[in-house]
Amino acid sequence: PKWGAIYGRTRRWSRVMRKVVQVIDEVLKNVLVVLMAAMVIAVSWQVISRYVLSSPSSWTEEIARFLLIWIGVLGAAYAFRTGVHLGLDILPQKLTGRSARFLKLLTAFVIVLFSLTVLVVGGGSLVSLTWELRQYSAVLGLPIAFVYSVIPAAGILICIYAIAAVTGAIATESESTADPGT
Repeated sequence: PKWGAIYGRTRRWSRVMRKVVQVIDEVLKNVLVVLMAAMVIAVSWQVISRYVLSSPSSWTEEIARFLLIWIGVLGAAYAFRTGVHLGLDILPQKLTGRSARFLKLLTAFVIVLFSLTVLVVGGGSLVSLTWELRQYSAVLGLPIAFVYSVIPAAGILICIYAIAAVTGAIATESESTADPGT
């Protein structure tokens, strides 16, 4: 194959992925801010209603729990994207060249495989099961499937982020190793 054609396709795909990721990042940041603000409001109302009004609100504890689940799971996807998630970097720091690139690709493959099987498929099965069983929360009456739907959503986000990281790394490597004469 002509390296120029491969290089061009990789660069175009990388640019598209970069734009998609930028849009997802903006939306995800805003969603996390709104969820966090809603949780602060719910917990504040719980404190005020319990200690100031002496009449504790019944819905605030449940909504705070559900919001915390969503913030934690979506926050994990965003943490993966920004690279602030927990990780061991002893081996990647010691490797260079081809072995470092191979480890980066292997890591991305394992992350996508885990996200697809556990979060998307497993989480999707959990959502489906709770929907079929018609499980609802005790106080708010929300379908539990709605609460659990964040799991496959986060799995899809992590897959997109991992694929974008790989295409970006390949495009960057292609740029640095491309022969301008071909």
